[in-house]
Amino acid sequence: MYSAIAKNKRNTVFIMIFFFVIIAGLGWLANYVYGPQNSYGIFIAVVVIAGLYVLIQYFAAGRQAIAMSGGIKLTSKADHPRLWRTVENLAITTGNPMPEVYIINDPAPNAFATGRDPQHAIVAATTGLLDIMDDAELEGVMAHEMGHVRNYDIRVSMVVFGLVVAIGFISDMFLRMAFFGRNNNNGNPVVMVFGIVAMVVAPIIATVVQLAVSRQREYLADATGALTTRHPDALASALAKLGAYGRPMQKQNTSMAHLWIADPLKKGAMAKLFATHPPLEDRIERLQAMGSTF
Repeated sequence: MYSAIAKNKRNTVFIMIFFFVIIAGLGWLANYVYGPQNSYGIFIAVVVIAGLYVLIQYFAAGRQAIAMSGGIKLTSKADHPRLWRTVENLAITTGNPMPEVYIINDPAPNAFATGRDPQHAIVAATTGLLDIMDDAELEGVMAHEMGHVRNYDIRVSMVVFGLVVAIGFISDMFLRMAFFGRNNNNGNPVVMVFGIVAMVVAPIIATVVQLAVSRQREYLADATGALTTRHPDALASALAKLGAYGRPMQKQNTSMAHLWIADPLKKGAMAKLFATHPPLEDRIERLQAMGSTF
C-alpha cells in the first residue's frame, strides 16, 4: 500500500512535467508562427501566465469547487451529528486534522473531497448519499474521500485541472489568431497547418491524460479507505448502492466531475474513454478481493 502511494507521488511529478512540456511546446510554436524573428516574448508570456494561473488554482480551486456544488458548511456536530461524527472518528484514526465538512442538498448520492493539503481539506456529502447509506457504508465512503486527502490526490487534481484548462485556453486563443489574425511564419503553409493541428490535439491529449490519472487515483483511494476502516466490504456495498441508486447531479459541472466518488454527469458518447471514474464493477471486485484477505 505504501509503495503504491510512493509510486503515485512519483508519477505526479512526471505528470506535471508532461503538462508543462505541452504548454511550453504550444508557447514555442505560437512564438514561431506569430512572433517576430529572434524574439521569445510570446513563449515567455505563455509559460509565465500558465504558471500564475496554476498557482491561483492551487489556492482558490477548493473554495470554487464547494461553491459550485452548493455545499452548506457544518459549523458544529449539532448541525448533522451522524456525518460529523463519522468524519471526526476517521480524522482521529488517521491522525489527520479534522477537515471542513459540508452537506449538499441533492438527491443524487455522491461525495467528494477537495483542498490543497490535509491542513486545508474539505469533504462533502449529498443528502441523497446520507439517506441511503448505513453507518458502515457511510464510514467507507468518507474514508475513501479522506484517502484522497491523505494521498494528496486533492492537490494533484487541482493542479492538473488548472494545467488542462490553461492548455485549452492557450490552444483556443492561438487557433483564433490563426483563423482571424495575422501570422509571421513567412508564408510557410506547412508550419501553419502543423501549428493548427497541434493546437487542436494538445487539449484533447491533456484531457485524456487527466482522466486516466483520475481513474487510477480512485482505485488508490478505495484501497486507502478500506485499510483505514478495515472493512472493505462496507465500501464495496456503498459503491454497489451508488450504482443502483445513482443519478446525475442537479448542479452538473464537468470541471469538477473527477472529484466525486461516482461520476456525477449524464452518460453520453465516448463515455468510456472520457470517463472520470473506473467502472464501479471493477472497483467493487477489487475491494471484495481485498476483503477476502482480512
